[in-house]
Amino acid sequence: MMKRSVRPLFSVLLVFAAAAATLCFRIIVSGAFGDILSISDTEATEKAPSVFNSALLSSAAVDLAEKSLRQNVEQLVDMDFRSDNFNRQRSFLSAGRYRLDTGSRSVRRGPMDLRSPEFYTLWLKFRRYLRDWWRHRRFDPDVMFEIVNVLKTVNMTGGLGSRRKYRTCAVVGNSGILLKRNLGGEIDSHEFVIRLNNARIGGYERFVGSKTSLSFMNSNILHLCSRRGGCFCHPYGEKVPIMMYMSQPVHFLDYALCNSSHKSPLIITDPKLDVLCARIIKYYSIKRYLKQTGKPLETWSSVHGGSEFHYSSGMQAIMFALGICDKVSIYGFGKSDSAKHHYHTNQKKELSLHDYEAEYDLYEDLVNNPVAIPFVSDKFKFPPVTIHR
Repeated sequence: MMKRSVRPLFSVLLVFAAAAATLCFRIIVSGAFGDILSISDTEATEKAPSVFNSALLSSAAVDLAEKSLRQNVEQLVDMDFRSDNFNRQRSFLSAGRYRLDTGSRSVRRGPMDLRSPEFYTLWLKFRRYLRDWWRHRRFDPDVMFEIVNVLKTVNMTGGLGSRRKYRTCAVVGNSGILLKRNLGGEIDSHEFVIRLNNARIGGYERFVGSKTSLSFMNSNILHLCSRRGGCFCHPYGEKVPIMMYMSQPVHFLDYALCNSSHKSPLIITDPKLDVLCARIIKYYSIKRYLKQTGKPLETWSSVHGGSEFHYSSGMQAIMFALGICDKVSIYGFGKSDSAKHHYHTNQKKELSLHDYEAEYDLYEDLVNNPVAIPFVSDKFKFPPVTIHR
């Protein structure tokens, strides 16, 4: 056994030895790996995503239309067609109000009697579609991974019917800037071409091309198409699939009526993608507003239409393309003082419910800084994006 007189001295020596070993280890680590650590820190700083403002994220995550939308869905499911909320809904195509036509007309005949067995059958389909849509309408940052499943379930073009992404995709907007350059041939060279809101291409082929793989629209377009015989809504040909987002829940009546008569697929966007797009564009809009005005965050809503603020069809079409394409090219997005708002119309004014400038900020980030885009899963890899102006 160690003598008692030696124990204190041994303990002191043991403490000093441990301290010396720790100090040496730190010096070795600092000397041997100091350069590596500093390089890693620098790379992390260069590659790390932009720091998102928590206040902006929280505000963008709030759906101002949630309460009224829920009430609207409940009324429709309960078949309360005579309520003021049903008969008076704001159109996303107009700042005015209009009495809503339910789309209650037969494909072969005139107006449909709301008390008829034919309408009751239509309403059962409508309610099923609406309930399913509402049940899945939630935020999911991983929804971008699910978009490619559309290729597996729907024969988009050429019998692909698989999860293979398209090599190159062109999303063709409707801006008048398209008339400045002859990009038609370049647009048509893409494997997959998406066009918006039934924009006319006849007579404009050298500017906008003639190939169409998917017609993307908001449901207001289908609402108008459903008034025509056979629900005709095929400016690009009857075999071109149509995809739309539901801008008003009542338009599921039009979908229920027209879906069976369409020779090509009539597809509703994933409601989770709708929610994601709404959050992203609201974030960019608030961020831009605060930077330009310096006003309090609370004032953004009153300036941007409150619950009516909405992303454009073009913005969601681009988000859809990001999920199904290896490379995305964007045409006809932007504006110029010397160009018309739409290349195919005489419309002079932009819709106040969209913040196009904020959407352009998003597109710039898609090209140059995709890590700055909020709400999308960090695991999703954005494909290369090119903007042609």
